[in-house]
Order: sequence, then C-alpha cells, then structure tokens
Amino acid sequence: MVLHLADQLGKRKHNVNETMNRVIEADFLPRESNAGFSWPNSIGGWGIKEIRRILIVDNDPDTTHLVKVLLERTGHYLVLEENDATKAHQSARNFRPDLILLDIMMPETDGGEVAERIEADPELQNTPIIFLTALVTRAEANSGLNIQGHPFLAKPVSIPELIDAIEEHLPVRTTSHVSLPKERAWNDT
Repeated sequence: MVLHLADQLGKRKHNVNETMNRVIEADFLPRESNAGFSWPNSIGGWGIKEIRRILIVDNDPDTTHLVKVLLERTGHYLVLEENDATKAHQSARNFRPDLILLDIMMPETDGGEVAERIEADPELQNTPIIFLTALVTRAEANSGLNIQGHPFLAKPVSIPELIDAIEEHLPVRTTSHVSLPKERAWNDT
C-alpha cells in the first residue's frame, strides 16, 4: 500500500488529495451500506460498535490472513494472526483477546498444549477458545461435543458459521451506565 502510494505520488498523475481520498474510501470506509457505520450527526448518531479482539493461531499463514481480512471487514473484530504455536501463549498475553481461534494440528506444539497453557494462566484462563480442525466432520462439529471442554469447528469453515460461533462464545461485556437527572414533567413547576 505504501509503495503504491509512493509510486502514485512520484508519477504525479493524480492530485495528492485525490489519491489519498481514493485510498481512504477504498481501505477504511465500509463497502456495504449495512456495515454499522454512519456519519456524525446523521440519523442514529455515530453507530459505534464495540470492537472485539480475536487471536487466531494456525500454522498456515494464508488461512490466518484470510480469516483476519474477512473478520475485520465486518467492522466488529480486530484480529491478530499467530502462525507459530510456540509463541501463541505470549501473543495472547500481549494482545489480550476476547476469544481465541486455535488450530489443533500444528508442528512442534499442538493446539491442545496451547489451550492448556492459556487455561493455566490466571490472566487468560477465562478467555474462550474455539478449536478449528480438519480432524472432524461437520456433523461431529455440530453435535455439541467439545474438545478439552472447548467447542470446535470443522475445517474448512465458512465465515458466517465462524462468526456465529464467535458471537455465541464471546463473553458478555457489561457497559457502564451514566445516570442522568430525570427531566421534570411539564406540570411540575
């Protein structure tokens, strides 16, 4: 992206502001009209939604990157990819995810070992984990069974199915409420 911008600016084919506006439109603004975004002062206000943090651990960088892009495009998630299972626990400590997507079969350290380390960490022990695995069928994944007490999805997983599982297992966050004084009734004078 940066090299592309530098190349575009170097050629001076486009006005700098025009080029930057295209980048902002293309990469930062939602592409769908129902993406949960509205301009300030428009009907509905800011349309702010809470962004949830997801850590995906899989030794296949293509898989993690595709899932990251598709989840982040929804506007509901910030996703960190980790492709080295031996670093997954430390990545989780640093990133503090709301949920972890964890492949089971990985070289050196498997997903089960990673899950045990996370569960043993007092700061992460309540973080939900969803296993992703090619070792089971869709029917087994939909059966309600668990692996080490965690839900699992069969690979390849569809993004709608993955989002449903994420939303089902994300912890509920409590929001702080500000108490405003009650308005006086018109007849209270």
